[in-house]
Formats: sequence, C-alpha cells, structure tokens
Amino acid sequence: MARQELADYLRDRRASLRPHEIGLTETGPARRTPGLRREEVAELAHLSVDYYTRLEQARGPRPSERILDGLARALLLTPAERIHLFRLAGSSAPPGSSPVRRVRPHVAQMLERLPQTGAVVTDAAYGVVAWNPLAEALLGGHLARGRTNLARRRFLGEGPTMQESPDAERFGHIVVARLRRAADRYPHDLQLIALLAELNAGSEEFRQIWATRPVHAPGHRTKIIDHPEIGRLRLNCDVLLVPEDDQEVVLITADHGSRAARTLHRLSRQPV
Repeated sequence: MARQELADYLRDRRASLRPHEIGLTETGPARRTPGLRREEVAELAHLSVDYYTRLEQARGPRPSERILDGLARALLLTPAERIHLFRLAGSSAPPGSSPVRRVRPHVAQMLERLPQTGAVVTDAAYGVVAWNPLAEALLGGHLARGRTNLARRRFLGEGPTMQESPDAERFGHIVVARLRRAADRYPHDLQLIALLAELNAGSEEFRQIWATRPVHAPGHRTKIIDHPEIGRLRLNCDVLLVPEDDQEVVLITADHGSRAARTLHRLSRQPV
C-alpha cells in the first residue's frame, strides 16, 4: 500500500510541474500531457529512467535517503512535502544535506516586477542564485550564478564594495552569523566547506568575527556602495525570507528624492 502511495505521489507531483519551473525551454516534440517527462525528473534526480519508472509503477525497491533527497530537489518539494515524501517511502527525513541553490520560479518572476528596486536572491551560504538587471548594474555587472558569493565579496574584496553605515563592521557580523547557521545545518556540503576555508585563509577579520559566534537576524540596513562608475550611493537594504528554501531576497532601494533614487531610476530605464 505504501509503495503505491509513493508511486501516486511521484506521478501527481511530476504532472503538476511545468518545464519552465525547472529551467527547461519548450523545445522538441509537443507534449501529449502537461507536466514533466519521466526522463526529465530522472535526470534532475540523477537516477536512471528505468529506476524512476519502476518507482512510479510501484515496482521499485525501497529508495534510499540519497535517492529521496534527489527526488525532493528534482520535484521542487518544500520542507513539508519532503518530509511527506520520506514518510511515504517508510523513512524519516533527515535535514537537507546542502543549501538550495536554485531559485523558485515565482521568486524569480517577482524580481522582474521591481523595475526601480535592485533585488538579489542568496542561498544559505550567501551564494547569489538570482538577480534583476538593476542589481546587476549596482553590483558591478559581472554577477555569475553559482560563482558570485556576497560573503566572499565582503571579506575578500571582490567587486564593488558595499559597506554598512554608520558601522561598517555590522554587515560582516551578519554575514558570519548566517554562515555559522549554514555550517550547522549543512555540515557536509562541499561548496560551503570550501567557502569557509577560503574565507578563513584569506581574511583576518573573518577569523576574528567567527570566533565571537555572532547572532543576528535579517532586517533593514542602510548601506553605502562605492561603485567605480556611478560613485558613492546611500541605499536601503531590506530582506524577505524564503523559508522553505533557506534563502533571502535582498531588496535595494533609495530614499525618495535623493541622488541615489535618481540614479536608480536612471539605471532602471537603461536597456539591458
């Protein structure tokens, strides 16, 4: 009975997703039914198509935690849905092994509806996973998904500097507090381990703040950005949480009528 319930859940979830939600373009032969194909889910979950097909047909063996984690990521399950998937498979869901490094489509679409607001989405380790054109203009025009990390920028000086006013050290404490939380949640994530080693080796400031075990919650901040082309701007940064993916959306605005606001308006009207 449980095997059939798992098969039904996988089938229903696959049918509910659309290709654009997982970053696929509508190319090739027309789809006879809505939803993803079995081979697409299998590829995203790093499984063979035959194995995944047997799971959907209630013929497969009991899947391991590794396989269930892969399916949860491939099917864009929320934490509650992930727990449900594990229960259907007769297992208890352990904490996620890695930060979610893919932005949900509705979050990505929201970024495009904010023409005079810079917006950046970061994962639990401050890796940039999505942004809009205005944020790209403010942060140097060389954001790269999967390679740009705001903690690395803060402590190793990559890209234009953005410092907090009036206390330039405050943002450093916020960054370290979030990285400590990430290290507790994802102790075996290789990318996070490498990032922490890089920061520890390259920044005395990072090492000193890490030793203090700072605790900070996201909220409103005023920052000064020193940009090589547009100069110094005083900006407001506010954070929205995406708790199901342990991500944050940073919204960058300026006080009404300020030079910074006029600069954001001008940048937002430039062609991209």
